[in-house]
Amino acid sequence: MKVMQKYFLAIVPEGEFQERVTNLKHEIRDRFQAKFALKSPAHITLKMPFVYSEAKEEKLTELLRNFVATYKPMTVTIKGVRTFGERVIYLGVDADQELYDFQKDLKSFCKKELNLIDELSDRNYHPHMTIAYKDLKKSQFQNIVHFSTEMKLTQKLVVPHIALLKKVDGVWILCRKVNMG
Repeated sequence: MKVMQKYFLAIVPEGEFQERVTNLKHEIRDRFQAKFALKSPAHITLKMPFVYSEAKEEKLTELLRNFVATYKPMTVTIKGVRTFGERVIYLGVDADQELYDFQKDLKSFCKKELNLIDELSDRNYHPHMTIAYKDLKKSQFQNIVHFSTEMKLTQKLVVPHIALLKKVDGVWILCRKVNMG
């Protein structure tokens, strides 16, 4: 039986910074009843969710491994709280051109090698780390922005790998790490 599964590609920080961002999301849930961002680990999306055959997950990983192997680890800085209108609150990502070039190359790779469609967000790439969205109450929006800003989550991250995330029972889990260079 062919089981289709949802996946996406992202930069997923590890260790203490992942904990700090996850704790912030928990605080937002507890104080402001906005919990949707807890459905995935803190991450910077590289390729929006796509449907792929679970039976070909190994092959997908191998193709990604071959693609990513030609890239050196990158550095990004997470800094500041920003918004997309009054619908998304996120941590800003300051990145060199190499992240934008990598994402552009990844987009082409996904189209050519995986037969994935080119989404609007792939064409207008804006790296960010979402901390609250979808279930935000307008009356709480500015309070959440202010609260999140007070946390002063700033971190320089070295990105040695990308992550393949998979949707399992409505939650995104880290399925595989694919090392760079």
